Amino acid sequence: MINILKQLFGGSTPVDLENIINGGAFLVDVRTPGEFAGGHVKGSVNIPLDKVSSQLTKFRNKKNIVVFCQSGGRSGQAKIILEQNGIANVVNGGTWNKVNQFVK
Repeated sequence: MINILKQLFGGSTPVDLENIINGGAFLVDVRTPGEFAGGHVKGSVNIPLDKVSSQLTKFRNKKNIVVFCQSGGRSGQAKIILEQNGIANVVNGGTWNKVNQFVK
């Protein structure tokens, strides 16, 4: 149970989110289109959580992927879905505001 919570909310090994983002990571906002329209990270794409499984081709062959949402919960779920489908270079960035602070 604790491991699942760590996966969902990013309690694993700390990552250098700033360097990953500034290194050209694929930034994916997994919130709804309405939430995305209300404000989003510059350069990010909107692939809502319920569409992640059907949009796997968009994630393939990316050096680094940062998924994020409103609180970090949905992005944690997206990370698990992607990893279960063989995409291993995924970071749960947490909230879109957290990711936004590193985008120039």
